[in-house]
Amino acid sequence: MSHRTRRLAVISALAATAVVLSACTGASPDPVQTSSGTPDPAATLTVGLVLEPTNLDIRHTSGAALEQVLVDNIYEGLVSRAQDNSIEPRLASGYEVSDDGLTYTFTLNEGVTFHDGSALTSADVVASYEAVQADESLQGHAEFAAVDSIEAPDDMTVVITLTEPNQNFLFSLTGPAGLVFRSGDKTDLQTAENGTGPFTLQNWSRGSSITFDRFDDYWGDSAGVAEVVFEYIPDFTAGVNAALDGSLDVLTAVDPNLAPELKSSGEFALTTGRTTDKATLAFNNAKAPLDDVRVREALRLAIDHEGLIEAVGAGEPLYGPIPELDPGYEDLSDVAPYDPEKAKELLSEAGQEDLELTLTIPSFYGTTVSQVLISDFAKVGVTLEVDPVEFPTWLEDVYTNKDYDLSFVLHVEPRDFGNFANPDYYFGYDNPEVQDLYTRALAETDADASAELLAQAARLVSEDHAADWLYNGQTITAVRPTVSGFPQDSINSRIDLAGVTVAAD
Repeated sequence: MSHRTRRLAVISALAATAVVLSACTGASPDPVQTSSGTPDPAATLTVGLVLEPTNLDIRHTSGAALEQVLVDNIYEGLVSRAQDNSIEPRLASGYEVSDDGLTYTFTLNEGVTFHDGSALTSADVVASYEAVQADESLQGHAEFAAVDSIEAPDDMTVVITLTEPNQNFLFSLTGPAGLVFRSGDKTDLQTAENGTGPFTLQNWSRGSSITFDRFDDYWGDSAGVAEVVFEYIPDFTAGVNAALDGSLDVLTAVDPNLAPELKSSGEFALTTGRTTDKATLAFNNAKAPLDDVRVREALRLAIDHEGLIEAVGAGEPLYGPIPELDPGYEDLSDVAPYDPEKAKELLSEAGQEDLELTLTIPSFYGTTVSQVLISDFAKVGVTLEVDPVEFPTWLEDVYTNKDYDLSFVLHVEPRDFGNFANPDYYFGYDNPEVQDLYTRALAETDADASAELLAQAARLVSEDHAADWLYNGQTITAVRPTVSGFPQDSINSRIDLAGVTVAAD
């Protein structure tokens, strides 16, 4: 599989996922403890989700639907990420990075076994990572491009050496690229598993549910519940109905318009969680009239972001390409505040007083964003035609052929600022200074210094008005009072359930 094909697959899966990730304002990085009852270790936790995976092979299949349920629950890597996207040890008890940023040394935890009873050794890690490095069809292959060697000096130590420093490398190990599989394992990962996590796969009823059991021989703290059932309910109203009829303990991705019904029932606590979802209004920077920075700035100034968020019922303002959970975030609201009068002046200066543009948007996003943009742009004399298309058409026309004026899609991947440092990306944005800052940020071994370089680059991107970021998505979760420890941030990408408990009725 080519790099371009893999990238299209990732964007397709993530963009499809993003449609279900709604939000309100306010969040905390810590799980909310909603129960004061005594946890029942024999309890079953039932969780309502929207997107069901097409198969269970997380090595070869991209998409948040897989990562959400399998990472940390079934499969583990040397490191993982907390809800705030910070990196923390997992299968590794600790790690060291050399001063030059080239050598990563990991020490494994004692007593780790796979679900088939085989002991984990450093040889399994080496085999897993060498496969990612060598096989283009494996998820994360591109992230291993700068890996020079992967070695196991003893059974409990893994040493990875890079050809050049990469500030994002350790973070890449928190995703599918970093998961560890048993060397030589013949498990059919499409329908079965053999991980090291706190749960095992009990059953997958396609089109309905996936059930996990507690893994009693787990190397770490035992899971707080005996069983987890993921119920897949793609219809928002049906999800609320299932929650209210007692079928669910937790409902994720609650539609903001339906949240009051759950809240007023008194049966659920509602939490709002942060994500890295960037609701991006893409400008075709390489095509007239969007190649004129005055036009791009005018369009941004014409958008009432607060009003749009109120109409969507979800999200927080975001005026730049880096969300709060990623390194380099800075409040850039000063760059493009709502100012329709200035927008008119800029359009006049650019000779575009009767501008007509087309917005190409995947049809599954609905009409709310489009209608708000039509209204806001009309107030400054811009006529917006909306072209809703099926997602494969969007991939072909917009992403691949770059045949568009404006487009809208939720970019959900964390740490994806590199898209703006890639002149070949569908944004058509080419700024050598941004590219240099991004290259230096990756090569910088000090995390704080790297984040500062990213912040500088992000401000340049926003000041160039390379795109508009309509809002930063959040997700609403409804949790029964008997449930404690359910995560609330970043659950669109993973839901670590080991610490969740359910109190006895």
